[in-house]
Amino acid sequence: MILLVLMLLFAAAVSAAVCLAGGAWWLGLLCFPLGLALGLVLYMLGVWLLSRRTDLSQPDARPHPQACAAVIQVGQMLCLLGGVRPVITGTEKLPEGERFLFVCNHRSMFDPLMVMGWLGKWSIAFISKPSNLRIPLVGPCAEAAGFLAIDRENDRKALRTILTAADYLKRDLCSIGIYPEGTRTRTGELQAFHSGSFKIAQRAHVPLVIACVHGTEKAKHGYFLHPHRCTLEILECLPAEQVKAMSTQELASCSREKIEACLKEAEGK
Repeated sequence: MILLVLMLLFAAAVSAAVCLAGGAWWLGLLCFPLGLALGLVLYMLGVWLLSRRTDLSQPDARPHPQACAAVIQVGQMLCLLGGVRPVITGTEKLPEGERFLFVCNHRSMFDPLMVMGWLGKWSIAFISKPSNLRIPLVGPCAEAAGFLAIDRENDRKALRTILTAADYLKRDLCSIGIYPEGTRTRTGELQAFHSGSFKIAQRAHVPLVIACVHGTEKAKHGYFLHPHRCTLEILECLPAEQVKAMSTQELASCSREKIEACLKEAEGK
């Protein structure tokens, strides 16, 4: 939580400066949240300035280390502020020393933040909707860390993203994370999986990691004052040979069945 500590110190310094400059104590108190926001903006601006020349389409390019570090720090900070008390299980199943395709169900905006913040060691970059990568400062930094936008309304552009993601895996730039449902569920029910995204693992000849998340949909109701236990379970890792031997529809069905069973077990506890 280094970023959060630095932001708190920066905000405290801003508040103290306002008070020392002759402002009322309540004015200094009001400046504290503004100081937090300003600290985050300055941090992301610095990361953006450092990483803005990163072009991962170039043969020798690598994800920018400061951008990758920012993804981890921001993921942890937002989870903490959002009331997420993360519990991660099954990390021993994650491949060591090789890239993989990470698939999971999607229940909340905190789902990718948990992965970013607590599985940072495995450098998982997500495929996300274009609007997320158009957020000022945040979007460019995420792209510099390997994140990709996918336009599901345009088949040609979606295929281009899939091919790019497979290329990132082949070039050992980062692992790739996807949500096969396409968007987060509004009802809590597991939605149908889009099988096309599983082509990424087949084209790159990498393992497929299947994970299940639950509890994150409750976090937004409590924020940091009432944290909720949010669990990310690594269920299974299918080796590359098995992934290649199965059809994308079989991979989608297999993943959905395992995730559905995990959710039912979690709801029954």
